Amino acid sequence: MPLANIGLAQIEDFKAHMRKKKSAAHQRKDSASTRAIRKRQRSEPKSLSLKTINNVMTVLHKLLTLAEEHGVIRQAPRVKPFGKLPKPPFDFLSFGEADRLLAAAEPEWRTLLLVAIKTGLRQGALIGLQWHDLTLTRGLLHVRRTLWRGIEGLPKGGRERTVDVPASVVDDLNAHRHRRGRFVFCQEDGQPLTKGKMAAPLGRALRAAGISREAGTIGWHDLRHTYGSHLAMRGVPLKVIQELMGHSTIEMTMRYAHLSPDTRREAVAVLDRPLALACDIRATWKEAAPNRT
Repeated sequence: MPLANIGLAQIEDFKAHMRKKKSAAHQRKDSASTRAIRKRQRSEPKSLSLKTINNVMTVLHKLLTLAEEHGVIRQAPRVKPFGKLPKPPFDFLSFGEADRLLAAAEPEWRTLLLVAIKTGLRQGALIGLQWHDLTLTRGLLHVRRTLWRGIEGLPKGGRERTVDVPASVVDDLNAHRHRRGRFVFCQEDGQPLTKGKMAAPLGRALRAAGISREAGTIGWHDLRHTYGSHLAMRGVPLKVIQELMGHSTIEMTMRYAHLSPDTRREAVAVLDRPLALACDIRATWKEAAPNRT
């Protein structure tokens, strides 16, 4: 149908079609593996989420607007997405589960899992991490790129950032050094990892550690949520968690707020303390974390 003939009715039909459309995230290969065939026989492809449909509608809106600017159509019809969607629930590992996962991980994958849990990097940033992004003498990790499905780009949010890493991560990264290429975590031939190659090692570690859920399973992004949750439960201020996780807005970080109720109670309790004790709270905080500046 020519762009000039697109109307509101067609857009609504398109939205209804997208809701029924099956995800094509995993395309069929010329010769599917036996495992892939069994998996397809066991379950139907997932329907597209409302968030994915909203993303498609946003792209469609931009295309129609561009067509109007170039005179291809007289006026771009209004493309209305489904509106603001609620944030999906998230899962994370408890402190004990995180320790068990690392203890049960295969040696060649343990450092990657440790970095994921202790830095909160997204999966694409972990895949794209290169040795020159590390300043281990100062305990710093520079997030400069994301690598996803073979495409390199800027980190989510469109800007680079620097993350402080604990001593345990520094020690493991120093011991992990290899000569297979520039990527910190890579395949045997030095090529970067992929989403598919990272799924099985995490699943094996979870099973070996006896970690399971009644519904769903722990994925790589849940390790990022583990990082944010652990920081909140340790009493780290939400603004600091926002900076460490690279959230563009504090609203994204507020999902961890319910994990630190004691922190708020302790903060307002300062108002009832004698002035000398209240003024000394920063010194007490520094004493508890002597390496913090």
